[in-house]
Amino acid sequence: MGNLIKAEFRKTTTTGLWWGLMIPTVLLALGWALGTGAIGRSIMDVVSSSEAEELTRLLGVDPAQWQVSVFGIARSINVATVFPMIFGGLAISNEINRKTITTTFLTSPNRVAALTAKMVVYIAWGAIYGLAIVASVSIGIALTSDSGALPSAGGWLALAGVGVLASILMTMFGVGVGALMTSTAATTVVLLLYMLIIENGLQLVLAAQELPDVIGFLPNGAVNGMTGSVASSLFLANAGVVPDELVDVLRAVAGALGAFDWWLSGLVFLVWSALFFLAGWAATQRKDIT
Repeated sequence: MGNLIKAEFRKTTTTGLWWGLMIPTVLLALGWALGTGAIGRSIMDVVSSSEAEELTRLLGVDPAQWQVSVFGIARSINVATVFPMIFGGLAISNEINRKTITTTFLTSPNRVAALTAKMVVYIAWGAIYGLAIVASVSIGIALTSDSGALPSAGGWLALAGVGVLASILMTMFGVGVGALMTSTAATTVVLLLYMLIIENGLQLVLAAQELPDVIGFLPNGAVNGMTGSVASSLFLANAGVVPDELVDVLRAVAGALGAFDWWLSGLVFLVWSALFFLAGWAATQRKDIT
């Protein structure tokens, strides 16, 4: 199995796909972090001004306790994990489409061993992309946020951990869809169309119909809820008094509207990823390699 894993990893590094998608991943993560960090800093400048001081005193809140950067961290990670999803989808569909997977099957003891090795390698790549995303987001937020708005070391580790986990699961989700679609173009279009347009539109409809709890069961809502739930929990734990009416607003800002606790959101998306991955596994197992 070790040799199979080494061979699969070597196969992915000999193509330009991994770095061709890594560059925009880092740039997007850094760009979103810089932008959201700057927005958070502007908001803090307004609420900390002398004009707003009386209002915040009447509301019983202390803006100095607001770690607003956690929202930017969560949102930036969520947006950037689109790329490891595309990487997983393109890597497997390209291999099937060009029949380079044939060599893997012919040189492996059996297809189960070959597909298991692929799974391990794609999990590793998901973690690599996740670490790159977390590092880029952390740099962007640190450059544009005030020190008081930054999370503690424990809070950062929590967000980093769920960010890497979200990247791994998004990669496996993409692998499953790519194995089912087998076409690189169709895989890319379907993944982007659903994650960026279809489900976001569906979430707006559900929110308007006062059915936000359903959002947490959808793929994008679940994976966003992982980082969003951690971010909103960190903010609320340090923000002091927050009116109940604002809690749902803050969760929506964090990307966790309708989501559950981070671990439960992770389980929901794990089920989605497992369903597509196992379906793709089954389809690949039965595929004619000639």
